[in-house]
Amino acid sequence: MISNQILQNTIDGLKAIARTDLCVMDTDGKVVAATDDKMEGGRQEVPDFAASPADSQEIQGAQFFKIYDEQQLEYILVVTGTGENLYMVGKMAAFQIQNLLIAYKERFDKDNFIKNLLLDNLLLVDIYSRAKKLHIQTDAKRVVMIIESERGKDSNVLELLRGYYGANGKEFVTAVDENSVIVVKELEDSDGARELEKSARSMSGFLAREGVENTRISYGTVVGEIKEVSRSYKEAKMALDVGKIFFDEREIIAYSELGIGRLIYQLPIPLCKMFIREIFGSKGPDEFDEETLTTIYKFFENSLNVSETSRQLFIHRNTLVYRLDKLQKGTGLDLRVFEDAITFKIALMVVKYMKYMENFEY
Repeated sequence: MISNQILQNTIDGLKAIARTDLCVMDTDGKVVAATDDKMEGGRQEVPDFAASPADSQEIQGAQFFKIYDEQQLEYILVVTGTGENLYMVGKMAAFQIQNLLIAYKERFDKDNFIKNLLLDNLLLVDIYSRAKKLHIQTDAKRVVMIIESERGKDSNVLELLRGYYGANGKEFVTAVDENSVIVVKELEDSDGARELEKSARSMSGFLAREGVENTRISYGTVVGEIKEVSRSYKEAKMALDVGKIFFDEREIIAYSELGIGRLIYQLPIPLCKMFIREIFGSKGPDEFDEETLTTIYKFFENSLNVSETSRQLFIHRNTLVYRLDKLQKGTGLDLRVFEDAITFKIALMVVKYMKYMENFEY
């Protein structure tokens, strides 16, 4: 049902144009919205008018109109004032409110459809039949984006993004939980990775200007059929989680950029623990001192280049070699050997994943 605030804003706008007072009441005569405080007491004639067969009627100098929601009487509109155009103003106001009811019901139906589509709650035949009924194109290119803000459910990201995209009918903005907002974005045939990144950055910039900072945006792959939208959503959801683990410095992450992190994220924890024991034994990499960890990460950052790593760490080349030799004795892995370096790098990522999952469980 349409909110009372929307009705109030609507009749306030109509009064500003027509210079006529309007009041929307329920069928029992209780005021829902009014432009004049004197009308707050309601009208005793409303229940009788609601029970009558007439759709409009003049009663004691005021014009009464019935407003229906799918043939069900929903509101009574009362228009007061003077002038020969009072009836015409009332008819136009009733027509406007009637269309608002239809628009909001359609929006709710579409929102409900999109939520069920994302969550895989619809049969294939239902997807296409309901999409046709709601006038949603089934073969358009789409991608699902997930926006998560630091403030979670306390932020107004949902309404901000609905306002950002407007009512063009191509983008759907919804939410299936309290922590994130989902945008199902329709794309042009020529749109590619660059346009997706640009769109995400534009959205992030808009939210920042509106005071919503520290947002994370993820998106799945582009799909060409409406039945595949749920797959893009699952990919975006995975990208959001994997991004937090392995790309925590990035505010925008695409499913196609997850690399090996995508594989590690799908590993069962017992298998991860077994792998770490095989590599490090009883001492895990989180037990290394800060100097050793800094050396390891800087060495990987510089593609196993000893000279460049020692220069950036402001240490002598022989000091770096000593640290790498010491690490080799402790773990059996020589980071100067590509195969050992890959094993060590994956092990560090697995440990990071395990820590994230442990914190997530609590």
